[in-house]
Amino acid sequence: MKNKLQIAVENLFSDDNKLDIRNIRYLPRWAVLFIDTILVTSSLFLTYFLLKDLNIVPLKTLRVSQQIGLIVGINFIFLLLFKTYAGLIRHSSYMDALKLFFASVSTFLTLLIINIISLAVIGNKIFIGTGLIVFLFISFSALFVFRLSVKQLYEYFKVAQQEEELITAVIVGVDDGAISIAAALDIEHPQRFKIQGFASSRQNKSLRILGKPVLEMNTSISSLVHKLDAQAIIFSGNTLNAEERYALVKDCLENDIKVYNSPLVINWSENTTVTDQLKSLQIEDLLNRDPIVLNAKNKTAQISNKNILVTGGAGSIGSEIVRQVATYSPKRLIILDQAESPLHALHIELKDKFPDLTVTYVICDVVNKKRLRVLFEAYKIDVIYHAAAYKHVPLMEDNPSEAIHTNVLGTKLMADLATEFGVGHFVMVSTDKAVNPSNVMGASKRAAEMYVQSLYFEQKELALSNTKITKFITTRFGNVLGSNGSVVPLFKKQIEAGGPVTITHPDIIRYFMTIPEACQLVLEAGAMGKGGEIFIFDMGEPVKIMDLAEKMIKLAGHIPNEDIDIKITGLRPGEKLYEELLSDKSRTLPTHHDKIMISEDETKEYHLVNESIKAIVEAATENMNNKTVAKLKQLIPEFKSNNSEYEILDIQVEKQK
Repeated sequence: MKNKLQIAVENLFSDDNKLDIRNIRYLPRWAVLFIDTILVTSSLFLTYFLLKDLNIVPLKTLRVSQQIGLIVGINFIFLLLFKTYAGLIRHSSYMDALKLFFASVSTFLTLLIINIISLAVIGNKIFIGTGLIVFLFISFSALFVFRLSVKQLYEYFKVAQQEEELITAVIVGVDDGAISIAAALDIEHPQRFKIQGFASSRQNKSLRILGKPVLEMNTSISSLVHKLDAQAIIFSGNTLNAEERYALVKDCLENDIKVYNSPLVINWSENTTVTDQLKSLQIEDLLNRDPIVLNAKNKTAQISNKNILVTGGAGSIGSEIVRQVATYSPKRLIILDQAESPLHALHIELKDKFPDLTVTYVICDVVNKKRLRVLFEAYKIDVIYHAAAYKHVPLMEDNPSEAIHTNVLGTKLMADLATEFGVGHFVMVSTDKAVNPSNVMGASKRAAEMYVQSLYFEQKELALSNTKITKFITTRFGNVLGSNGSVVPLFKKQIEAGGPVTITHPDIIRYFMTIPEACQLVLEAGAMGKGGEIFIFDMGEPVKIMDLAEKMIKLAGHIPNEDIDIKITGLRPGEKLYEELLSDKSRTLPTHHDKIMISEDETKEYHLVNESIKAIVEAATENMNNKTVAKLKQLIPEFKSNNSEYEILDIQVEKQK
């Protein structure tokens, strides 16, 4: 049996008790100052030893012990003055070396002055000039080498005792942001990234930064990464435009190279580790176009100190509209939604981010006319952002009555109350599915568009010259990345579950934009609209959903159809292969922003649209699906059902012709 001594020794050297120098956070300042004093004293003894070896005898003006006390004392004072003890030794920099140099030189000059004064007063020097020079050199070297040794020792142990395998990476860019990111990752504890070098679009022969090579991106990024024996690239800030970025990412994904994105260092969170600032590239970074940024000045005049109502305010689009509106300091922000839990979550968020903002939370269905009237009577609303809607195509194809009630009747009630109570602006959130609709959801949104547009022109025609009318404005955009129920969150869940990733058709394409971009459009439209317009975005090239799925699988570190399968499920009811932003009869007009256009759609007279909608709502109330959809098709002749049971209605119309 093992005796107690053997057990104690084994425990002492067990894995749990191994010395991990990385866990020694820092030496106390007094300890650093104490060590520096010991080094200065040792340097002085070494100086005396060298002088004695050269047969140079110290001057007898003061005893040697007094000389040592004076020299060490003065050096100690300058170490305090220049705060050479204040930094973390393992993170010593050239600035720390400079402070040591100033402290040593100041000590030398002070001792030199004392020597001159002593010579003038008593006719004899205290110190030998040669000795002061030798001491300056030895003491500075000792202090500097001590810090350098600790720094290198720490780096050695940090690598030697590394438990996790480091991710070798190349930083794209050589600006200040890129260098700061590399330096921060290099000193992080525990270290998770090892920077192999930098990639630059400029020619940099033999250039090295932080001791790492800088290579020119004159070939593919993948070959450069392999040349530096790296596994990943890190984008720093906004060093590349969208096209260059897209090309680099595409090359990396095709060659199994990981891609990380880092914000500018000035935007880093103080409460987050360096590595956590780096995010795996998100699919919204791959839109192959520059983000759309709009002017904030006109929106300030539109929203600041006004009563703002956001319907559907707890949804993915509505909640982002709320967040953006809140930044413009409205007088009162009224958030209306029928979903209690998401509204409560938004309440907690806004209370934390905007504690001084006056917010009213209203749980209400947009078809509850009496409840809505009470709301309009209680507050003089200046602007309405109408985002409340049912949006899922297959569900609305199975429940057309609900689509009509919320998307059409809800919009009609809100619009009618807006005109009755003199609301200044009514901004409606629509969709590209309203263009040449192939499903009930898209057709219901097109009917809502037609109603608010015709209502505006009806107001304008009947209004007196001095009468204030409500400006009805429509915004129309494509699929929103990350919104509730959209394809990107679905793909993420499927990938996390190990697949398969499901796609309805291999050739299906869609326009995409980010939630902040979509909501910027809504706010911008409300500010610039004069009434009756339908605003659309230049959303760049449409994205093939198959490509989207493959890129997301690769971004997650998997191989499509090997690690994660892609399964084709077939088009859903009402779904079409591609969406449009303009109908066949529409044309566009430019605006002050080259990414925003106005769609000139055919406008029907108000009384015709109003009567048609009344008939559609009546059929929906009676839950007569075929009748409801048939009347919707009468209002919107371009509504042709696709992959749906309502295709028979189009066949019947064709036969009647």
